[in-house]
Amino acid sequence: MKFVTYNLDGSTQPRFGFKKDDYIIDVVRAAIWASNNNGDPSFLEIPSSLKRALMNWNTHFSKLRELGTSLPEINIQSHSGGGKPIAVLEKNVQLLSPVPDPQSFRDFYAFEEHVKAARKLRGLDMHPDWFRLAIFYFSNPAALYGHGQEVPYPGGTQELDFELEFAVIIANGGSDIKKEDADAYIGGYTVCNDWSARDLQREEMAMNLGPAKGKDFASSFGPYMVTPDELEGAWDNNGKLNLRMTCHVNDKLISDGNTNDLYHPFTTMIERASMNAKLLPGDYLGSGTVGTGCILELRPEKTGGWIQKGDVVRMEVERLGVLENKIV
Repeated sequence: MKFVTYNLDGSTQPRFGFKKDDYIIDVVRAAIWASNNNGDPSFLEIPSSLKRALMNWNTHFSKLRELGTSLPEINIQSHSGGGKPIAVLEKNVQLLSPVPDPQSFRDFYAFEEHVKAARKLRGLDMHPDWFRLAIFYFSNPAALYGHGQEVPYPGGTQELDFELEFAVIIANGGSDIKKEDADAYIGGYTVCNDWSARDLQREEMAMNLGPAKGKDFASSFGPYMVTPDELEGAWDNNGKLNLRMTCHVNDKLISDGNTNDLYHPFTTMIERASMNAKLLPGDYLGSGTVGTGCILELRPEKTGGWIQKGDVVRMEVERLGVLENKIV
C-alpha cells in the first residue's frame, strides 16, 4: 500500500490516507463508511495518523489492508463517511511528508560513488573505516516538506543544492536491533531530497563538525510511504533493490542513478542507528546521496549552476513515485 498524510481545502489539520488508483482514501472517513455500511466497527480502532499507526504497525497494517479491500470498486468518490467523501482525487489534495512530525531524521552516507566524489573534491581518499561503519548525521525533523510544497530559498547561501536519496520510515520502534531482524522495523520506503547549502556546509565542516546549518533548513519526503510488499520483484540477485533514481531541474535531467548502488543496506543502518538508542515509530533513515545525485558532485559549471529561486526540482524513484518542489 501507499500511505500519505495530506491537507484538503486549505485546512491545516493533516489527514491520514492511502492511495487507490487516482484517489486518496481518507482512513477515518472510510472506517466510518465501513462501520455504517458493512456493520464492521473494528476499523474505527485504526489511528487517525500514520505516525500513530506505526506504533503497532503489524496490527494496524493488517487492518488497513482489510479496510482497503472492503471499499467499493465502482464510483468510490460518491461514497461518504461522517458526511464527507471517503475518496478525493489525488490531484486535489496537498501532500505532506508521509510522517510530517517525526521525532528524528538520521541521514546516512551509504552510496560509495557519491562519497568518493565528495571526498575527492576535498582532496581526500576514501577512509577505510567508511566500509566498516554506516555513518549518519541528525537533520532537522521540524523542517519537512511534501510533494508539491514550495520550499523557501534559505538565507545566507549562494550555493543551494539538492541531494537525490531514498529513505525508510521506522515501524514499531526499538533499541539495539540486529540487522538480521531489521526488516521487521521498516514500515515503508519514500523518496528523499536532502536540500543542502554548500557554502554554509563548507564553512562548518572545515572545523570537523556538521553538517548542520548547511542542511537544517529543509528536507523533502514523499509522495508516499510505500510498504515493502509493493516492491516484490524489485530485488536483484544480490538482495538489493533495483530501482532507477532520477532528478530533473526545470525538466532537464541532471542525475541518474540506482538504488542497487547502496553499499550499506538499510538493515545495517537500522542496526547502527539503534545501537544504545531507541528508534521511534515514524523516524526517517535516509540513504545519503546516490552517485551523480547532486550538483556538488557533478559540478555547477557542468549542470547550469546552483539551484535558484523559481527552479523546480523533480525527483523520481521507480515504484516510489515523484517528489517535486519549487524553490521560492
